[in-house]
Amino acid sequence: MTALYRCAMNALYLACVLLAGAAMVLISAVVPWGVFTRYVLNSASSWPEASAILLSIVLTFFGAAACYRLGLHMRVSYLRDQFPRRLARICDLLAEALMLIVGLFMTVHGISLCQTTWNQSIAEFPALSVGVTYLPIPLGGVCLMLFVIEHVLIGRPPDPFAGGVGH
Repeated sequence: MTALYRCAMNALYLACVLLAGAAMVLISAVVPWGVFTRYVLNSASSWPEASAILLSIVLTFFGAAACYRLGLHMRVSYLRDQFPRRLARICDLLAEALMLIVGLFMTVHGISLCQTTWNQSIAEFPALSVGVTYLPIPLGGVCLMLFVIEHVLIGRPPDPFAGGVGH
């Protein structure tokens, strides 16, 4: 059962990385286009800034969940590292519990935010619901909670970058 859950989390991680990576690439394309139209063509496009903001939401919430899974996020563990093994494990479990609460908060309040703003539209994209643009918040929260469950039940997955580039 743990192998199946690990496999599912690998697939979810890949989806998070692909979404966040695609958002990063698109941001890198639309921001220069906005600069080009504003300063070279002297006719600023209205959509690049808005789309970059929306893509930043995707990048932030899916990218953060992916980074959390592999432990690539910022953390300060000096004090925990000084504790005996048993107390360090308790600290780790407490940290995971707090992250579970964060993921639950993101999910519950993100759903509420989506529902509240579902019938509103964005000026630059009138056909796009504001609620749809906020979906990465609760979805990222669900991903985060699933990764926390993985950490607690199975442990953190091996770092694919531990061997260095090309290994």
